Amino acid sequence: MDDVFRALADPSRRRLLDRLNERNGQTLRELCVGLEMSRQSVSKHLAVLEAAGLVTAVRRGREKLHHLNAAPVNAIADRWLSRYDRQRAAALADLSTALERQPMETPSFVYTTYITTTPERLWAALTEPAFTRRYWGGVALISDWQVGSPVLWQDAPDGEPRELGQRVLVAEPYRRLSYTWHGFQPEHAAHFGWSDEELAARLRERRSKVTFEIEPHGPAAVRLTVIHDDFSPESEMHRAISGQLEGSGGWPELLASLKTLVETGEPMPQPSPAA
Repeated sequence: MDDVFRALADPSRRRLLDRLNERNGQTLRELCVGLEMSRQSVSKHLAVLEAAGLVTAVRRGREKLHHLNAAPVNAIADRWLSRYDRQRAAALADLSTALERQPMETPSFVYTTYITTTPERLWAALTEPAFTRRYWGGVALISDWQVGSPVLWQDAPDGEPRELGQRVLVAEPYRRLSYTWHGFQPEHAAHFGWSDEELAARLRERRSKVTFEIEPHGPAAVRLTVIHDDFSPESEMHRAISGQLEGSGGWPELLASLKTLVETGEPMPQPSPAA
């Protein structure tokens, strides 16, 4: 956490975070526009922010896109904010709103966390039903994880797996996994108190996709980056998965439970249905 506080102490770096808060996923060239800093200075500041985990860089072709990463600030919330009797979920939602808010024309969500495990074990946690059921709100994800195959949801150990229209897009064991996301379900409407008309409107949103990128980090840890994008403008699903929708912990909550399970053998309390 010392690295986070040192990174935030510099006003130029805070300004870069403000720029990414206004529009996430910018290149170095875009971030330099309008700043009274040289390209080299901006690059050095971004390197400090990346080292502190406050910014995640994702390559797209020849470009390197920079995204805010709320994981370090969520860690601060876990350590200190609870002492003031704030509900953990509310603190996460506030932080998500502050650090992950983006223009709704092209919403996306990027989150990086570091887990003490191996790429093989983390891959198992992402793909094996016995693992997913323990941190995914009791849901087992079932697939053969071949490109084009469905990803089915099994709500109970003896229940019939449900087809929600999800398909595997990329499957590179121990390195990269991507699949299309589901739409809202009746249980989400019940959880959030939506009418049939409100649920129908949300089901008209474009189907998004989630990507997990796994990289070794030192001798005993893994860097996991989750990229969730391809949302419709003004997407309610984007608000849900990022934890901005009241009553939803989203990816921050679910990934915290995944990390806890892999590192300790026991998950956090089950996430909400909106995760």
